[in-house]
Amino acid sequence: MTDDGTGDTCQWRGWREAAETALYGPDGFYLKPEGPAGHFRTSVHASPLFAAAVARLLRTAAREADLDEVALVDVGAGRGELLTGVLAALPSGFPVRAYAVERAARPAGLDPRIEWTAEPPAGVSGLLFANEWLDNVPVDVAEVDPDGVARYVLVGPDGAERLGSPVGGADADWLARWWPLTEPGARAEIGRPRDEAWSAAVGTLEAGLAVAADYAHVRDNRPLFGTLTGFRAGREVPPVPDGSCDITAHVALDACALPGAELLPQRDALARLGVTGERPPLSLATSDPAAYVRALASAGEAAELTGRGGLGDFGWLLQRVGGGTFEAGTTRS
Repeated sequence: MTDDGTGDTCQWRGWREAAETALYGPDGFYLKPEGPAGHFRTSVHASPLFAAAVARLLRTAAREADLDEVALVDVGAGRGELLTGVLAALPSGFPVRAYAVERAARPAGLDPRIEWTAEPPAGVSGLLFANEWLDNVPVDVAEVDPDGVARYVLVGPDGAERLGSPVGGADADWLARWWPLTEPGARAEIGRPRDEAWSAAVGTLEAGLAVAADYAHVRDNRPLFGTLTGFRAGREVPPVPDGSCDITAHVALDACALPGAELLPQRDALARLGVTGERPPLSLATSDPAAYVRALASAGEAAELTGRGGLGDFGWLLQRVGGGTFEAGTTRS
């Protein structure tokens, strides 16, 4: 069944509009007091090794761009967990100005060095880091009908779906380039709003590095039926746009990438930053048992961050901005 979402079916909306209200409207999921950490674990919550790796990346950005003061911009900051961890991992007195970009209100007790803002600050230099932000930039969903026409998927308040009008204009152009649909029943998330959001975020940097880390896929392995889903209290649930759950879809990171960008799995990006998951040598258990236990625990956390089939499969998009010789994602002693 198809309709255009008007008349007596006005409760039916495209997924982009519905998710925007459900996530960020009054009583939206991301504005609830418990924040994202109350419902799912990200790399930030999995281990302090992640924040320490970002801290090393920030120091490299400052050195390569020859900055006296370096900005650290966390886009989609949650409740400031990543920034808190990075600040703790930096050397005392390191000249950093930290910005948390988030729609929710500033949480109580947050480190006063962190500036809370709804938009990325313009004209700064340093590191812009967006961990699991783009997957929550709402997008429309398309599905091919029995006649081979790609149509917008409309959704009701209870999560029920029906097909609407044919996809046209810039959305159709995006599908043709980045996610061609031909088989009846095939679905895609139209990532154009994410491309635009990422380009705008990168555009706020004067110089440095912008990084997006997220659930991702590229043109050669797009999922046949898309990835739209929901999460609540640590469990995957049907996506219902009523504010009760997260609504997320993997990111077409190759479409977001600007000229000169680099794409790589999180396991490779973290390996460059010294997070590998390698177990400590057994000889350490004899020479220094306490150090062995600590190293073993650290290796376990690193393994979670870099493991196949989990966080290690995340995509990292690294975008260098401005001049200089900065090598995205690398560190130097």
